[in-house]
Amino acid sequence: VQLQASGGGLVQAGGSLRLSCAASGTIFSINAMGWYRQAPGKQRTWVATATSDGRVDYADSVQGRFTISRDNAKNTVYLQMNSLKPEDTAVYYCYAARPGALLSWGQGTEFTVSS
Repeated sequence: VQLQASGGGLVQAGGSLRLSCAASGTIFSINAMGWYRQAPGKQRTWVATATSDGRVDYADSVQGRFTISRDNAKNTVYLQMNSLKPEDTAVYYCYAARPGALLSWGQGTEFTVSS
């Protein structure tokens, strides 16, 4: 499975941004797709997941502000981010997984939220 992420940039606090991550390759094996992020000098942390059966989950820090969605026809997962805060600044990595195993990471897409 190969993942291609896009959508980074610079946005002001309170603004919105949408990230995309398109999967290719052995996509039939994918069950879950989602996002992690890594802020400067910090560890990579989980942000959100969307499974093939329609379940979505969010980290507490983004609950109510971020929305994850999947377009199965396009093999793409999106992360709509609203009410952005400076602490959301990070490199965002999409991932794809099947039950019990990580399949692939995307290359990371970075954005900065200015205060």
